[in-house]
Amino acid sequence: MRSRYSAYVHRLETYLLATWHTGTRPSSPLFDRVDNPRWLGLEIKLHETTGSDSAIVEFVAHYKIGGRAHRLHESSRFVREDGRWFYVDGDHS
Repeated sequence: MRSRYSAYVHRLETYLLATWHTGTRPSSPLFDRVDNPRWLGLEIKLHETTGSDSAIVEFVAHYKIGGRAHRLHESSRFVREDGRWFYVDGDHS
């Protein structure tokens, strides 16, 4: 999770797509949007192993857009395939 957060901070789209599960990976570019958040920090709230090759990570990421503070609170699902972890999807709260 921390490496994916860092990839968002540095806009490393290739890394983000490579660590996104093929079943849920977006086909459109991630950074074509007009808004360009300034990422301020990441808090890992929970890490839970849900199976031998699956896990959930709950996090809060803080950022600003246009001088206004925001937060992204998500419980993300990950799966391991061939020894590598992939982001599947997440629920926002």
